[in-house]
Amino acid sequence: MTISVNSSFSSASPETYWGHFEEISGYNSQLNVAERLWAAWYAWMRNDVLATGIMSFAMHELVYFGRSLPWILIDTLGFFNNYKIQSSKIPSLKEQWDCAKFVLLSHFTVELPQIWLFHPMAQFFGLSTSVPFPSVWTMVYQIAIFFVMEDTWHYFSHRALHWGPLYKAIHKIHHQYSAPFGMAAEYASPIEVMILGFGTVGSPILWCAATGDLHVFTMYVWIVLRLFQAIDAHSGYEFPWSLHHFLPFWAGADHHDLHHEKFVGNYSSSFRWWDYLLDTEYSPEAIKRRRECKASIGAKKAQ
Repeated sequence: MTISVNSSFSSASPETYWGHFEEISGYNSQLNVAERLWAAWYAWMRNDVLATGIMSFAMHELVYFGRSLPWILIDTLGFFNNYKIQSSKIPSLKEQWDCAKFVLLSHFTVELPQIWLFHPMAQFFGLSTSVPFPSVWTMVYQIAIFFVMEDTWHYFSHRALHWGPLYKAIHKIHHQYSAPFGMAAEYASPIEVMILGFGTVGSPILWCAATGDLHVFTMYVWIVLRLFQAIDAHSGYEFPWSLHHFLPFWAGADHHDLHHEKFVGNYSSSFRWWDYLLDTEYSPEAIKRRRECKASIGAKKAQ
């Protein structure tokens, strides 16, 4: 059974949010708690654009700053200094605060208007806001596709932003910190936020336009995971339990930290394959591989 959660649902409902929740629970016991909370939110708000806009922005802020907070504490208290990649460059609280103010300003002036337009765009392309939510398997395979799509967009657009004029005009702001930290993941010019953000938001939209099969809840889970990936990649810490030790094609903090330190190579966001295939990987192993390749070519020419 599918229940629409558009504004017409709430015409005869109680006035309070929990009143809507109780009414929906009484008639739709097959829904889980999260689905009832979701349906009650749309019914209570009585305005789909407002409901999606508030929920999207609140989710983004809570996840971004909530995920950044542990890294601030780690940097400040020095719990894991022996795992810090650039151990001599610990961000000060002032640097963290200045970065947070800049990011917060960007969120309200650049990202909020885009988030507000998300629901009309989502409806145009057929994204669903109804309950029940899609199955876990559906969300898993769609999010895996989004990771691949976003990583491809990020690699080529990020690499383009390192071209001289574009770097000076746009991308240089993000490289203010040669030793990145979690909060700095979205420290960037408004133009860069829109360019790279297209990969995060545009990938699911393109998927929905092509297939007609995408739920907003799936997109929220995807964005949460993407924010975690971006913040952790900027954390500046390399642990024995870091994901790339178990998934060798995963990028991780060690991959992106070198990009900030050397200002070259390692353009991908989540995976290493584009950097490997197009020979833009920057690591001790990649440098050794290039030297051996050049030596091999030189030896053949000398024969």
